[in-house]
Amino acid sequence: METVVTLWFVTAADPARVIAAEPRADRGYGRKYLAQLNPAWPITPIGEFPLNRSAQASAGEYYVAGFPGVTIVQTVVADTPALSELNPRLLDSVPAADVYAFGVNPETGYGALAHWRGGVLKRSLCAERTRTYEDVGLPEPFEAPYWAGERAESAGGISLPFEPVDLVAEARRSWLGVDVTPDGPDIHVVAYAVDGRPAPRAVDGPRRDRERASRPQDEPHVGGGYDDYESPVDEDHTRLPRWADESVATVKRTGAVLGRRVRQARSWVTEKIRHSDRG
Repeated sequence: METVVTLWFVTAADPARVIAAEPRADRGYGRKYLAQLNPAWPITPIGEFPLNRSAQASAGEYYVAGFPGVTIVQTVVADTPALSELNPRLLDSVPAADVYAFGVNPETGYGALAHWRGGVLKRSLCAERTRTYEDVGLPEPFEAPYWAGERAESAGGISLPFEPVDLVAEARRSWLGVDVTPDGPDIHVVAYAVDGRPAPRAVDGPRRDRERASRPQDEPHVGGGYDDYESPVDEDHTRLPRWADESVATVKRTGAVLGRRVRQARSWVTEKIRHSDRG
């Protein structure tokens, strides 16, 4: 089973305040992070966009953002239904007082949440509606209405009284104080591929359509459309100076032509006046 896992490495006292400022993600930070995580990976930047208004990472992709006191990493892991069994190299990739992990697989209804403090697992619940993979630690207060069956219709039998995916969203809000939805503040990330693919030359059509569908209807259209790959991967820093030089040259040529035409017109008017005086 593949699971989209998002890790939050937190040292900030108020991560919600950090995110509320909507800081920009540093492309260089993510590249260095991945190079340290696995020096053998070919790292290709594939886009910059808000995590909360984007399609989730796919296999071979990492979404990374490093902010003051908060680092976010989203990727896909396989055959790890219990978050306590995450690769230690990934789990310990950023020093942090608190580490939060959230996993989802919408197709199966799988949802998972976990919290480590000081390297010690405090709480982990990883489950589908009819199967629990891991249940470690005491339930958090925000879990109470879910266990009481107040957040979902009863499915009967041995089914959990809630949808695990719904509890994941509640855990994010409670632990981080962050609304990771299109209605919340933009959480800017940089996306990378580590599977050897080339840098994208054009927008991924299906992903672009998903992004447009998730954008509020009253949001103004900007530039070439809102999508994962709206920013060029490799910026051509010579393009602006070259364009500026060409523009200056064009202005000079245009000015010379206009000046010549003004002089010709003035000469013509003077000649007409002289002939009028002779008459």
